[in-house]
Amino acid sequence: MSVAEYLDEVSHAIASRNERLPDWLKAEREQARNRFSASGFPTVRDEAWKYMAPLPMLKRSFMPASTLLPEPPESAARLLEHWFLPDAWVIVLLDGYFAPALSRLDGLAPRVVLTGLNRALSEFPERVRLHSQTARGADASYRHGLFYFNAAVFTDGMYLEIPSGAVLNRPVQLLHISTRAEGLAVTHNLAVLGEGASAQLIETYVSAPGVNCMTSASTGLSLAPSARLEHFKIQAESEQAAHFASLHADQSPSSLLIQHNITLGGSWVRNDIASELRQGAECRLSGLFLGRHRQYIDNHTRIVHAEPHAVSRQEYRGVMMDRSRGVFQGRIVVAPGAQQTSAAMNSRNLLLSPDAEIDAKPQLEILADDVRCSHGFSVGDLAPESLFFLASRGIDAATARNMLIFAFAYERVEQIALTSLRSRVQDRLLDSFPHTDIRRDWL
Repeated sequence: MSVAEYLDEVSHAIASRNERLPDWLKAEREQARNRFSASGFPTVRDEAWKYMAPLPMLKRSFMPASTLLPEPPESAARLLEHWFLPDAWVIVLLDGYFAPALSRLDGLAPRVVLTGLNRALSEFPERVRLHSQTARGADASYRHGLFYFNAAVFTDGMYLEIPSGAVLNRPVQLLHISTRAEGLAVTHNLAVLGEGASAQLIETYVSAPGVNCMTSASTGLSLAPSARLEHFKIQAESEQAAHFASLHADQSPSSLLIQHNITLGGSWVRNDIASELRQGAECRLSGLFLGRHRQYIDNHTRIVHAEPHAVSRQEYRGVMMDRSRGVFQGRIVVAPGAQQTSAAMNSRNLLLSPDAEIDAKPQLEILADDVRCSHGFSVGDLAPESLFFLASRGIDAATARNMLIFAFAYERVEQIALTSLRSRVQDRLLDSFPHTDIRRDWL
C-alpha cells in the first residue's frame, strides 16, 4: 500500500467528521495532506530521523475509529481508575475522541474554557484558528511527514483557554487512553494562557496492556507575556504501542515554561519538543526515558532564542537496558540580535547492557556575540565504588544495581511536586524493575 492509499483509507474512516469542520480548517488539512503525500513518512535518510525511522507507521496497519465508542471497554475503566488524578480537572480522550462522560470538568474558574477540540471548533472556530496559528509559531523547521500526517487526519483533541490574570488552583489533566488493537489515535491539543495567567497541565498517555496501537499527538502552547505554565507529559503505554508526540510552544516576553517529559512505555517512541522564546522568556526542560527489552525511544528538542535576555535549561536522563535504544538530540538556536542569551543543555545516560545503544547529539547554532551557551553529555555504566559500598552492607548484587538505577532515574521523578501524579509515576517506574527489592517506604 502506498502512502497516498494509506492516507485515503485513514481519511475515509473519519470522513463524516471532516464534513463538520470549518472551511479554514478544511483548507489547512488539504494543504497538510498534499505535503504529506509529497514527503511521506520520514526515513533514515532525513537528518532528524537518522537514528530511528518511524518503522511502526511504515507497516500502515493502524486505523482510527470513526466515532467515540458508545461504552468504554473494561480496560479503559481500569486505566481510568489508576491514572485519574483526584485533585485535578480531567479531560479524557478515548481512542482519539473527547469523552465528556468520563471527564471531570465541573468547578472551573469563570472564563476558563476546557473542552474537546471538536466542540471548540463548533462553538468558536475563529478563536481556535487564531490561537492555533499563534501556537504553531513561525519556525517551520521542526515540521516533517508525521507532523503533516497529524494535521491532515487528527480526529479530536483538547482545547484549553485561560484568561489573562487567572491562576488555576488545581492542575488540568489530559488523560489519553488507547484500547483498540491496531487502533490509531490522532489528536491535536491546544493550550492558550493569557497575560499573567498561571496553570499546570498534565498530558498522560496510557493504553491497555499488550495492545498494539499507535498514538500521534500534537500539542500547541501559546503563552502571553508573563504567563507561567508547568507542563508534564507522562508516556506509559504498553510496550507494544507506537507513539509520536510533538509539542510546540510560542513564548511571549517574560513568560515561563517548565516541562517534564517522562517516557516509560512504548515499543517505538518519538518526542519532538520546540519552543520559541521572546524577550526575557524562560524555558526549562526536564526529561527521563527508560528503555528495556527492544524499546526505541527518540527525544528531540529545539529551543530558539529569538530575542535578547531569554534563558533556557535542558536536563535529560536516559537509562537503556537489554536491547533497547535511546536518542537525545538537542538543538539551541540563538538568533541574530538575541544578546544576553543564557542557554545550557545537559544529558546524562546509563548504558546497562552490551546490546543496548544510546546516541546523543548536541547542536548549537549561535548567531549573536554576547551569549552564554553550554552543553554536556555523558554515557556510562554504574559506578563500581557505589556497587561495592552497597555490597559491603550486605545487599546482593541484583538489588544493589536496581537501587542505583532507580535512584538515578528517580531524581527526575522527585521534581514532580504534585503528590498524586508523582505516586503514579513512581509506581510505573518501579514496575520497570520486576525483580527489585526496593521498598516503597524508603521513598
